[in-house]
Amino acid sequence: VQLQASGGGLVQAGGSLRLSCASSGRTFSNNAVGWFRQAPGKEREFVAAISWNGDQTSYGDFVEGRFTISRDRNKNRVYLQMNSLKPEDTAVYYCAASLGSYYNSDRGMYYWGKGTQVTVSS
Repeated sequence: VQLQASGGGLVQAGGSLRLSCASSGRTFSNNAVGWFRQAPGKEREFVAAISWNGDQTSYGDFVEGRFTISRDRNKNRVYLQMNSLKPEDTAVYYCAASLGSYYNSDRGMYYWGKGTQVTVSS
């Protein structure tokens, strides 16, 4: 499974972006998929994850209702809608897929894609 994140860019604080994650080579429709981010000088952190059929979602504590993860299995895509963006949301955002159908933080993700830069100006 090869993953590609897109949709990043420069946005002002309070604005919105929608990130998209697509797979190639093999569908990830039966895998849990998540978003992670890494800011310069900081460790990578968990943003959100969604189960194979969308019945379970989870978010990092910092999200506070601002982000929504969703997936379209027909289009083989996972999205991250980000609203009310803050300068501290600036980071490279990565999508990743697990081997299983539900995200397990202990097991982590197996497939990783190249990230997309999100920059939020104040």
